[in-house]
Amino acid sequence: MKKFVFASLVASMFVAPMTQAADYVIDTQGAHAFVQFKVSHLGYSWLHGRFNTFSGTFSYDDKDLAASKIQLEIDTKSVDSNHAERDKHLRSADFLNVDKHDKATFVSSKVVAKDGANFDLMGKFTLNGVTKEITIAATKTGEGKDPWGGYRAGFEGKTSINLSDYGIKNILGPASETVQLDLVVEGVRK
Repeated sequence: MKKFVFASLVASMFVAPMTQAADYVIDTQGAHAFVQFKVSHLGYSWLHGRFNTFSGTFSYDDKDLAASKIQLEIDTKSVDSNHAERDKHLRSADFLNVDKHDKATFVSSKVVAKDGANFDLMGKFTLNGVTKEITIAATKTGEGKDPWGGYRAGFEGKTSINLSDYGIKNILGPASETVQLDLVVEGVRK
């Protein structure tokens, strides 16, 4: 699956700077977060999909970005490529092997500021029982009060992984080796 596009915490209506570190829960209940993937199909077209079930938390400090962190857990059984038979195959031992490894996780270890709202998010990504260090190119999309009396922060990120690095051998040629991953998340401050 081509790029693991990670980290989009989409903000709500009002933008206001934060003055201190805060903890957030990713808003999966309101469908304001997405874990999506894209992989080449034989080099002829693109297969797009998503994971429907995931959860996570993050801490964000705009005064000390390096102190920020995120953790995410993805239910690999929830893979959805809009085709039931293909999804059954993706859940099999040929790909996600959900009977043995029904969760994928990302736990950040380092945040490095870049220009403007952009930063690199480094951490350990575990898939199919294999853990590797990855870097997610992330962007803060905004933060502020929501209409329900809460406070939200949003980010998005992108990365890519090689399937063979995670013990997945059933690859449909060189064009299908790399998966692009995208994550868009909106967090509600605790």
